[in-house]
Amino acid sequence: MMSKKVAITGAGASGLTAIKSCLEEGLEPTCFERSTDIGGLWRFTDDIEEGRGSIYSSVATNTSKEMMSYSDFPMPNDFPVYPHHSKILEYLQLYAEHFNLRKHIQLNTEVCSVTKNSDFDTTGQWNIVTEKNGIKELATFDAVIVCSGHFSDPYLPLNSFPGIELFKGRYIHSRFYKTSEDYRGKTVLIVGAGNSAGDIAAEISFTAKQVFLSTRQGAWIVSRISHNGFPIDMVLLRRWTTWLKNLLPFALSAKLNAKIFGRWFDHANYSLEPKNRLKNPVVNDYLPCQILHGLIKVKPQIKEIKETSVIFEDNTETGRLDEIIFATGYNATFPFIDDPVMKLNDNPVSMYKNVFPINLAKPTMAFLGLIQPLGSILPTTEIQARWAARVFKGAAQLPSTGMMEAYAIKSNKRNEKWFGSGKTQIFQTHYIEYIDEVSKEIGNHPKILSLFFTDPRLALKIFFGPCTSYQYRLTGPGKWHGAREAILTQWDRTLNATRTRVISKNHGTRSVLPTLLVFCTLTAALYHRYKQLSLKEKKL
Repeated sequence: MMSKKVAITGAGASGLTAIKSCLEEGLEPTCFERSTDIGGLWRFTDDIEEGRGSIYSSVATNTSKEMMSYSDFPMPNDFPVYPHHSKILEYLQLYAEHFNLRKHIQLNTEVCSVTKNSDFDTTGQWNIVTEKNGIKELATFDAVIVCSGHFSDPYLPLNSFPGIELFKGRYIHSRFYKTSEDYRGKTVLIVGAGNSAGDIAAEISFTAKQVFLSTRQGAWIVSRISHNGFPIDMVLLRRWTTWLKNLLPFALSAKLNAKIFGRWFDHANYSLEPKNRLKNPVVNDYLPCQILHGLIKVKPQIKEIKETSVIFEDNTETGRLDEIIFATGYNATFPFIDDPVMKLNDNPVSMYKNVFPINLAKPTMAFLGLIQPLGSILPTTEIQARWAARVFKGAAQLPSTGMMEAYAIKSNKRNEKWFGSGKTQIFQTHYIEYIDEVSKEIGNHPKILSLFFTDPRLALKIFFGPCTSYQYRLTGPGKWHGAREAILTQWDRTLNATRTRVISKNHGTRSVLPTLLVFCTLTAALYHRYKQLSLKEKKL
């Protein structure tokens, strides 16, 4: 039997792991990349390229390298804990070289259109038109994986800002921001309260005269550094914390969630406390300090924009304003796909587990990265790619359309309860729960209970330690024999990056036993309290 041909759009972090996943399943991938090299969003350029995500020169990751690594390719030992964007590009290049992926990539090749073949309902095939050096070609593929991301079409609702047409200064979307030098000595307003807004506001505040940060909802701000200096995602993203969250009543779990995200400082004192206390946090180490210095002033929603200033809803005014940067997010658009089932922004139930369009007659199209997990995106898109390749191969099956629609509705309601409703909230999800769900579709979910009997040391690391992607290579399809060792040495690779001066005293990572004891005590206390409340309710 001939290998199925799979077209992949984009050679960024998602596209590269899609190529590798297809190869693992014996498929024949061809990746089309419109720019001159691989890397996608992580390949910084001074110019903005159409159809490709753009980053500013200072970008560093807000997830640690161990949590961000692909499941069978840990980042090098000497990489910093939170790498600069140039290091992530280097990592992607190493990944492509190690797994010999480049020969499957066609650079400088734009995907112009993706349409169903005339016999799609029978074959599930797609006709793809590409263009390179002005020459267009048509080819037919058995499946398509869309990896072009959703950070290239800026969402800029100017009609929501009365008076913008009168403003005499300059305004841009954050997509076009590159460096703070353009704002030296100026008064600048940043609109938004996501990671980009926080990063840009903090960075510009070092060179600008004054920075204002306008937010409708507020935001939790967390540092990259948790207690004892450990990376915050390696401390928080653990199976036992997820288990505890799901065990507790929603109200108590939500309160605990807000307590964790708000513990760095009193957000109300900094005018940042979010209206939705379950909102995903913004990772930023500098924003609170710059607010304390008076270099950033947090303000409410914009009421009116005038020729040289902005009035906020509290009727305060900026004074003379030079620049406005709208960090208002992006539209999830795919102009090369001409099919109504791909219109995602107004139809939150059109995708099954954020990967497969529900209403296609054949499951031969998958999207990677249309999700905002409370965790790293690289392992998330990798496990999506592994699932898609299994489905294309026929080794994994999707449920019926009715079951997928029912799941999507239930999932959206659950996520809306946590994250709220809105343009970006439909993509938000809990990290561990999501990748666990997809791993069960593949058949590579770690068998933790049996490990407690066969390999208790590893089981403790998996359940109480950081939920790194290596856990999904321990068993099942795509098993990697280095997965166990990668899990047992993940803290070594993390701490070695900062241990650059020899100190005689050995400050290793703390034993899991104290954590286990605290956990058991906390669980018992919470369960006892829950039973007490239940008895009170019955009496009432």
